[in-house]
Amino acid sequence: MQALIFDVDGVIAETEEGHRLAFNRAFAEAGLEIEWDRELYERLLWVAGGKERIAYYLYHCLECPKLLEADIARLHRRKTELYNQIVQAGEVPFRPGVLRLWREAREQGVRLGIATTTSLENVQVLLEQAGPEVPGWFECIVAGDMVERKKPAPDVYIEALRQMKLKPQEALAIEDSHNGLIAAQQAGLPVLITYSHYTRTQRFEGALAVLDHLGEPELPAQVREGPRSCLGVVTLEVLRAWHQMTLRAY
Repeated sequence: MQALIFDVDGVIAETEEGHRLAFNRAFAEAGLEIEWDRELYERLLWVAGGKERIAYYLYHCLECPKLLEADIARLHRRKTELYNQIVQAGEVPFRPGVLRLWREAREQGVRLGIATTTSLENVQVLLEQAGPEVPGWFECIVAGDMVERKKPAPDVYIEALRQMKLKPQEALAIEDSHNGLIAAQQAGLPVLITYSHYTRTQRFEGALAVLDHLGEPELPAQVREGPRSCLGVVTLEVLRAWHQMTLRAY
């Protein structure tokens, strides 16, 4: 296991609530009488990508205006600006265990990458909240608009592996959603799931393990599925053991 490749939304931070608020503020600014509540947004998350999510909703909303592709792109750019304001205000905290595991990886020479459907700007702004040096910890950041197809297609993971010059079995993906799991699996990667509020009811067949988060000594993780050998804290030692179990299964 030479590298860890992270998804962003729901894995690094519980960002989806920030995204939902930003979408609603962008709709209001544009004069659109649209408001996505949490229940609706949870369903819309099956559509990967912000622009795609807006387009999907408008297409299925009989009373909504039918915006041109350029208008949707403009609306999404404003939503991104509003989301980044929310992040910069410190309203999107990192999930338990994430920064701890990053530091442990750096100390032990395990490489870090990101493969996400969200925009590069969103990733950079979020990482900078942990410190201006943190974006430099990642050998590659592959965002949704850098590839032809978004998750559940494997494109972002295939590109991350290409940039890092790794074989799939040399890395481990950390995801929170069914779409992300499928994307990583199709690229040949073993996958750990740390489900988020918005993905807690999804199914995760074939994952190494399914947990509520990576865990801290004072805030143990709860294992929903898979090996229960992490004692509440997912360390590199634990991940290496789970990774080896997967390789033996192959």
